[in-house]
Amino acid sequence: MSQNPPEIHPPQPIPADAPLPHRKVIRGWLTPIAERETARGIVLLALDWVIFAALIVGTVLLQAWWAKLLCGLAAGFVIGRLFIIGHDACHQSYTPHRGLNRILGRIAMMPSLTPYSLWEVGHNVVHHGYTNLKGVDFVWAPLTKEEFEALSPGRRAMERIYRSGWGPALYYLVEMWWNRMYFPRKSYMGTRRAEFTWDGVFVTATAAVWIAALIGAAYATEQSAWALVGYGFVIPFLFWNAMIGFVVYVHHTHTAVQWHDDKHAWAKAAPFVSTTVHMTFPFKIGAMMHHIMEHTAHHVDMSVPLYKLKNAQKLLEDTLPGRIIIQHFSWRWYFETARKCKLYDFTRRCWTDFQGRPTSDFKPAIA
Repeated sequence: MSQNPPEIHPPQPIPADAPLPHRKVIRGWLTPIAERETARGIVLLALDWVIFAALIVGTVLLQAWWAKLLCGLAAGFVIGRLFIIGHDACHQSYTPHRGLNRILGRIAMMPSLTPYSLWEVGHNVVHHGYTNLKGVDFVWAPLTKEEFEALSPGRRAMERIYRSGWGPALYYLVEMWWNRMYFPRKSYMGTRRAEFTWDGVFVTATAAVWIAALIGAAYATEQSAWALVGYGFVIPFLFWNAMIGFVVYVHHTHTAVQWHDDKHAWAKAAPFVSTTVHMTFPFKIGAMMHHIMEHTAHHVDMSVPLYKLKNAQKLLEDTLPGRIIIQHFSWRWYFETARKCKLYDFTRRCWTDFQGRPTSDFKPAIA
């Protein structure tokens, strides 16, 4: 005789002044939510690939320049959606099957030209293992005033562009993709593996086939090859870089978000909760980005699939009131944050401008 599964009760809210439970306890709350589904994962990936392919075809077949441009921009957004699927697969949270995740992840990351194995090391091991720990986590890591002043004039100019609010596309394209993922130098990766090289060859071949197909379509339809490559490859790829640069920036840059340069203090600060932002948007934009903006839940437990993140985030916010940074997005907030979050003072534990003047509240030291 079969037994009914035990009823699962959500945890009671924990006051903000009470000790934060151990991460294993918090992850235990999410375990009933984190079930992965193979069929659902395959359908989501296939749907996004069909939409992406249709938009690229639109850049070829539509006549008006503005229609081609819109298709190219929309294709860039769908590249972001596909990448988020690949990101989940890389975490082994997309389906229950490890080998299938590796295949689906590479397929999903093809349009973003992301080498799967290099992303796996840089993101899973470094970023998630040491989120916002200076000297280890390199993603949007802020400089100190002393570090900034020691840079060359050209490099200081780049930092000003990156932190201006207008620089996410350039930041991700240069600092993340070119320097750390596309055949990176050993000084950036620290090690070399055959898998890194082959994944680089794979995305290079993807780009070559993509561009060649657009050139072939241009000759077949008597259009400018330069224009079609621009609409169907360059614009989608640049939009994708702007999208991912922006997403990662708002995930971990906020006047309430702390950075650390001491591993002991970092560990005491519960970085899986205190270093991430849940960014909310109108018009279900968050859902259109496969719920990647429900980012606290993702950092607490990377095994929660993207199609379960909304419920996981709600459970955390209901159970840990006042501890999770929730920010409603507006362009005013974004550019105000970019104005304030230029450098970081690790002694006073606050954000500063480029002159070293504090722009956020001082945070108490952690014993």
